[in-house]
Amino acid sequence: MANTPIKQSVRALLAEIVDYAGLFPPSQLPMNEAVANYARYKNSSYSWMLGRFVVPVARLEEFADEAKVFFKQDGKVWKLSVLASKDIYETVRGIKDFNTSYAPNAVCDALEVKANTGELIKEIAASIPSPLETYFEIPNDENLSDLVSTLASSRRRAKIRTGGVTADTFPNAEQIARFIQTCLAANVPFKATAGLHHPLRCTKPLTYEKDAPLGTMHGFLNVFLAVGFLQKGCELKLINELLEDKSIQNFTFDENGFSWRRKYTLSVAQLKNLRERNIISFGSCSFQEPIADLREIGIL
Repeated sequence: MANTPIKQSVRALLAEIVDYAGLFPPSQLPMNEAVANYARYKNSSYSWMLGRFVVPVARLEEFADEAKVFFKQDGKVWKLSVLASKDIYETVRGIKDFNTSYAPNAVCDALEVKANTGELIKEIAASIPSPLETYFEIPNDENLSDLVSTLASSRRRAKIRTGGVTADTFPNAEQIARFIQTCLAANVPFKATAGLHHPLRCTKPLTYEKDAPLGTMHGFLNVFLAVGFLQKGCELKLINELLEDKSIQNFTFDENGFSWRRKYTLSVAQLKNLRERNIISFGSCSFQEPIADLREIGIL
């Protein structure tokens, strides 16, 4: 249980921030465990931080078989973010069939798909009903600007991969800053996935295996707050310093907003705005780990 009231600035930044991806590495839980965890999190003291349940389209019926028992217990809608298969038409049909069978208890209202060219983005986007919020995981390379521009014209969203289970899957601070800046310039909302289990940049084991290799992991506070300061026009050098900052002493939340290094500030309204319009959430195979860390450093 939380020991003290949550500050307005903390709620503004962290509301519905974690899309629970317990089915995926490094946790890679069986469906029954992941569903039971999500049901428990939905009824916990920190349910306000919980976003969608992330599930591959091919496992939607398996999800339903395990989750039906919980639907009537909590009476709250289960929102799902669905990972597309290679066949986008089959994916859309699967989502429609699921929503027809299980709404309003459970609803697939977000889709995540991969695309590496503008033409592929256009082709896939044209096949997806517009009410379904769609996040395209795109390469963070020299074609980023063109791909984000295509997403903007297609009125779709972006997705950045911020890590994985090996060190080479983690982009550096400059790459993350460039991705954020490009999305902001095109007014394209985005989400992050992988490697953001911890609030602040740190060196941790990359998996839960015994003797797992250590790696430098990005912090979700660093990444999300960088969006706010880039939106305010801070220079990239400063943003890179923020993304690499490991010191909790530099991160201060109060009832009026957030300050970094006691100098650079974001109001509660600005924190809400960046979450509603810019960076939407991040996927994590753990919901408890981010909370435990936030409590340890005194933010929760």
